[in-house]
Amino acid sequence: MSKKKALIAMSGGVDSSVSAALMQEAGFDCIGATMKLYSDASLNTCSTPDSVEDARRVAESLGMPFYVFDFTEDFDREVVRRFIRTYEEGGTPNPCIECNKYMKHKKLFDSAVSLGCDVIVTGHYARIEQDPDTGRWLLKKAKNVAKDQSYVLYFMSQEQLEHTRFPLGEFASKDEVRARAEKLDFINAHKHDSQDICFVPDGKYVDFIERYTKKTYAPGNFTDTEGNVLGQHKGIIRYTIGQRKGLGLALKQPMYVCEKNMANNDVILTTGPELYSKALIADNFNWIPFDEPKEPVRVTVKTRYKAKESPATAEAIRDEQGRLTGQTRIIFDEPERAVAIGQAVVLYDGDIVVGGGTIIKAKR
Repeated sequence: MSKKKALIAMSGGVDSSVSAALMQEAGFDCIGATMKLYSDASLNTCSTPDSVEDARRVAESLGMPFYVFDFTEDFDREVVRRFIRTYEEGGTPNPCIECNKYMKHKKLFDSAVSLGCDVIVTGHYARIEQDPDTGRWLLKKAKNVAKDQSYVLYFMSQEQLEHTRFPLGEFASKDEVRARAEKLDFINAHKHDSQDICFVPDGKYVDFIERYTKKTYAPGNFTDTEGNVLGQHKGIIRYTIGQRKGLGLALKQPMYVCEKNMANNDVILTTGPELYSKALIADNFNWIPFDEPKEPVRVTVKTRYKAKESPATAEAIRDEQGRLTGQTRIIFDEPERAVAIGQAVVLYDGDIVVGGGTIIKAKR
């Protein structure tokens, strides 16, 4: 019987390198692949020459074939332009989710199929298991809760879950991963983790957007919730829901961004109460352990990657004819702070990801 084949997404970092070694140890015939995502290497930390070379050297040390896939056009269309459009529409994007969704689990997944691979493998900290009772594939939190990345993977379909492996999900700490890399004598055993948006490595996303679009975003008014003008802002895309610092205003008390009126170019500030939402609506919702539920379900909810989970009730929304709309209503037990349009909301039942979608409306 021939070995099963695995396509390993290799970034040049320690996580994907150890994942490759673990899949080899598990008996898979492995192929390494790095995705070239951005044409301007000076702005890209995902596929710089150094990171590609690190990935290549690890693949060679493991005796694996290695490819570089040029996905720059797809990345520009599916990730960069969505990122900019969300800001211009008043939202707060999460490009890492879009990259995982469209690049790793669409483009790379398709490449794996064309190469005759049975699974794709990434260095994400999450777990995949099959429910013995229902046969459904489940997405679960990593054992290393501090590094858990299940939030950015909520979109995965049953087919994707079945044909994906996350070998690092069982590791209790990052130190264990680095120790394994040291034992294998990998050159990147102590390489620092990447932190920022890969195409905005300096964190100056407004500068990037203005350079990309060749636009200058006009100043406008800061107002309070009563419409009183408090001062001038420097361009509406510079501000996000919940922001307090960096407003450039001399205020008598701390105030936070609670809303952006794109039509009037106003950034609306509050002293606090208007920052909280009792409920939200999410679109393009993906349920994982089951199809859309007929009854409301009790869950815990994260509305941002680093947010604490909050108890809530979720229900699939139907139209007047009783047909599912693909949207979900989530009602919090206690009002949730700084719910931002454009971010993902992800539902949990313990360590199981129940589902998730994109926030399109917050209700006070």
